[in-house]
Amino acid sequence: MKTDFETLVETVRACTICAASLPLGPRPVFQIHPQAKILIASQAPGRKVHETGIPFNDASGYRLMNWMGINRDIFYDPTKVAVMGMSFCYPGTGKSGDLPPRPECAPQWHAQLLAQMPDVQLILAIGKYAIDWHLAGQQKATLTETVKNWAEYWPQVLPLPHPSPRNNIWLVKNAWFEETVIPVLRKRVHKILTDGY
Repeated sequence: MKTDFETLVETVRACTICAASLPLGPRPVFQIHPQAKILIASQAPGRKVHETGIPFNDASGYRLMNWMGINRDIFYDPTKVAVMGMSFCYPGTGKSGDLPPRPECAPQWHAQLLAQMPDVQLILAIGKYAIDWHLAGQQKATLTETVKNWAEYWPQVLPLPHPSPRNNIWLVKNAWFEETVIPVLRKRVHKILTDGY
């Protein structure tokens, strides 16, 4: 007999609520487990992730793993790290990159899925859409200001810029981020994964 968790995951993987708006059709990509300790709250899958069905299976993922100080084996262990985008399917490409996450997804599924992961100690809110959702009115006027004030949300939530190569200019202009925030993030990730809190 299936658990409530297994039934929910099957239901989400079969989701088609915004199928008519998806250029490549629905293919929900996420990684969750009831024992997950860290949640990566991201934007939406890119084309490569859609094709492989593996979250962050691209240059953004390699940088994110580096920021966290973990390897692929740990990153893709769902009992340690969960990954949930603000939408689970590739939304398509616009004039300046991928389109925003579909608005139907998070309200439909996030609360139900989060309720199945009681052991999450840290949420990495990546990019504007995830930050807006997880900080719910506590964020600053801009992403940069929100990330600069990361200590206000610590240690439950850490707002982050997207690790995409498209953000290389932002990272150069904001060298304080990798100098100040990344060492703190790595220390906390290591502590959660070794001590359990």
